[in-house]
Amino acid sequence: DTRGLIRTHQFYKVELVKIASAETSDEEHHKLTRHAEECLEGLEIPYRKMRLCSGDVGFSAQHCYDLEAWLPSTGEYKEISSCSNTGDFQARRMGLRYRPKVAEEESDGDAKSKKNKKAKKPKPVFCHTINGSGLAVGRTLVAVLENYQTPEGDVVVPEVLRPYMGGLEILKKVK
Repeated sequence: DTRGLIRTHQFYKVELVKIASAETSDEEHHKLTRHAEECLEGLEIPYRKMRLCSGDVGFSAQHCYDLEAWLPSTGEYKEISSCSNTGDFQARRMGLRYRPKVAEEESDGDAKSKKNKKAKKPKPVFCHTINGSGLAVGRTLVAVLENYQTPEGDVVVPEVLRPYMGGLEILKKVK
């Protein structure tokens, strides 16, 4: 587990980023994690979702899920995606704020008081950011090759990828 596509430190991936309010960040974190899960489910790769304990979560994250794909060659699940809710940590570092809308109750005073006072704008608040790696490309390739390899050494192309492979169903082993 020290060489090859699984252990590369630089790799291609799609980074998923969401900017949310404090009230919606937990829900958006679950949605973002679900997007990565749907990719694995579309490929029909066995995987598991692991909630990281606080000792394993990165410095900036409040909450993190790792998605791990099953690799038959090692008999283990290996991380293929990681999705974190960093709360307002990143937003504070970059000064990313928004001004909340005025609540209905606050803006519906009687007409007389509206003329005498301007509606007070809420103070800007920091956004919450959610980050996730879609699927690490090299690791996903390994998971596809290992989970779809036949005893003869051919590789069945996952159904969801066939339109991108010109309808090809099987990658034949070169003899």
